[in-house]
Amino acid sequence: MPRFSPQAIRAIALVGHGGAGKTTLAEALLAKAGAIVTPGSVDKGTTVCDFEPLEKQYQHSLNAAVAHLQHRDTRVHLIDTPGLPDFIGRAIGALPAAETAAIVVNAQNGIEMITSRMMQWAKKRDLCRMIIINKIDAENVDLPGVLAKLQAAFGKECLPINLPADRGTRVVDCFFNPAGTADFSSVAEAHGALVDQVVEVDEELMAKYLEQGEVEPEQLHAPFEKALREGHLIPVCFVSARNGAGVAELLEVIVKLMPNPTEGNPPQFLKGDGAKAQPIHAEPDPKKHVLAHVFKVMIDPFVGKVGVFRVHQGTITKDTQLYVGAERKAFKVGHAYLLRGKEFVETDALVPGDIGAVAKVEEIHFDAVLHDSHDEDHIHLAPLEFPTPMHSLAIEPKRRGDEQKISDALHKLATEDPTFKVEHNITINQTIISGLGDLHMRYILDRMTNQYHAEVTTRPPRIPYRETITARAEGHHRHKKQTGGAGQFGEVFLKVEPLKRGSGFEFVDQVKGGAIPYQFIPAVEKGVRQVLETGPVAGYPVHDVRVTVYDGKYHDVDSKEVAFIAAGKRAFMDAIGKARSIILEPIVNIEITAPEHSMGDIAGDLSAKRGQLTGTDSLAPGTLVIKGQVPLSELNNYQARLKSVTAGQGSYAIEFARYDPVPPNVQRTLAEHHAKTAVHAEEQ
Repeated sequence: MPRFSPQAIRAIALVGHGGAGKTTLAEALLAKAGAIVTPGSVDKGTTVCDFEPLEKQYQHSLNAAVAHLQHRDTRVHLIDTPGLPDFIGRAIGALPAAETAAIVVNAQNGIEMITSRMMQWAKKRDLCRMIIINKIDAENVDLPGVLAKLQAAFGKECLPINLPADRGTRVVDCFFNPAGTADFSSVAEAHGALVDQVVEVDEELMAKYLEQGEVEPEQLHAPFEKALREGHLIPVCFVSARNGAGVAELLEVIVKLMPNPTEGNPPQFLKGDGAKAQPIHAEPDPKKHVLAHVFKVMIDPFVGKVGVFRVHQGTITKDTQLYVGAERKAFKVGHAYLLRGKEFVETDALVPGDIGAVAKVEEIHFDAVLHDSHDEDHIHLAPLEFPTPMHSLAIEPKRRGDEQKISDALHKLATEDPTFKVEHNITINQTIISGLGDLHMRYILDRMTNQYHAEVTTRPPRIPYRETITARAEGHHRHKKQTGGAGQFGEVFLKVEPLKRGSGFEFVDQVKGGAIPYQFIPAVEKGVRQVLETGPVAGYPVHDVRVTVYDGKYHDVDSKEVAFIAAGKRAFMDAIGKARSIILEPIVNIEITAPEHSMGDIAGDLSAKRGQLTGTDSLAPGTLVIKGQVPLSELNNYQARLKSVTAGQGSYAIEFARYDPVPPNVQRTLAEHHAKTAVHAEEQ
């Protein structure tokens, strides 16, 4: 296999709303480049990228998948990502692996929820963006209207680089060879708008353009890349993955115009933690030390744990010694692979820009940085912002003795998915799993049953309530215990105060004069944190509070860590009991897609659930997107309710918005339930 230079590599993330045709487009591109013989079908379960059994069953992408092709001496890595809201975390996780985010838009539906969010997320990651309008040959499409809406939503920088012709059966070039007639607009006008937009980033070229009235496409390459990097240009391509219109032209655009690793914005690497972290520039130089970022982990039943990564610096070959983050022990690369769906293609080298994989490395994990020198131990990528998992279920084994099997399965699933969380609630002795929605949870449970043979029973969704305080208060406790031998002594004075919502927890040491020796301060904090796990009102975690320890006493002989843990815990309980604690509930943004005639029923139903409407958008003729906010606790079994209201035609997606205080009657109910549960637990 030939070795490619970084300049001859492209990495494109296909993102967008579910049903936009990303997987079908990947098939069309692979087939056009000769990487596969014929395009597969999503309906038949024969595509390269949707290779998991559940993806074939659901007929939707549920994971990010990588496939490479070669066109005009250029290697192109395509990352096909999920578009369903429940699996959007997998798409976000793949963004750092690409220079370009290609937002695929369904020409029939126009701008959808994930369209907008992916535009925002890609911008936040400093990715170059392009828009691909797919399904241009579908019936009843308004392509000029779709383009106008894209420009209205995302700016005048969204400019067509080609236009549909002959009723969506082909496209005409508006950049390299602007000639011919399009189904709408003018090829010459589109060309002029592109050139005008590009030359704006290069004063010298702009002067030449104004003087001569035209510039050669070759002269536009550097300013074109600059315009992409700065978000000054978002090229729009028209395509039909189904009939092949625009597929060859799209390949040309990717190879000739989309940035290579030396032209795109550099990845957002940092060295160090917290406020002291400093930006690090990863150079796409094959000769430098290795820096690679793991953006996907999968557990393969045959080859074990597989880490999929993007090389940003250096070269990875067979036998390369690599470290995983701050791990002290290196592992040797046994085989370096390129990916084409589930197919592992062994290669002699992976260079900057390449997406590759290594297998059977247990230490590897999502978001890890692979490197070949201890100088890079503390380098990491700027944190990704994932949606908060809000849909929770309590689970327990169907059969006694399966506890370990279930634990292992949950660990493997959490390893693969950054938006799947597992926790054990000590108070009620329950294992709680959380994801982004009902479909996400069904997928997890299906995999536990079918892949890991770990069957569980589930209980209704658990709402992630929180507790906080609304007033300042002080607390004190003296822990004194004499057991005949060595005693225990520790005394703590502290104060608590509320913080801004979403601040979390702060611990402040203001002890003066050694009233509590320095070595015991961590013990006090440990005791305080034990209380944070189960709040005083209803046993939910305590958030948004500052605890300041300001005084105390110790004994030269009897003071020890366990004493100050106990004193810190009791002092905090004393303070928080006086600080007017309240329960907070999660409020979510909800987007409901439904027939227009259901608007009244949906609005009334949301109002009855303590929700409020924030707006509506027209999606397609007769279809509305209804936006609002509603407490998460009111959405239990909402899918069934929505199906009833819309005759099975409605769907919804939620995203965490904020925490608000619950109404007084709800707080009373939750507190009473907690008290009964606690009494029952004591009787047991």
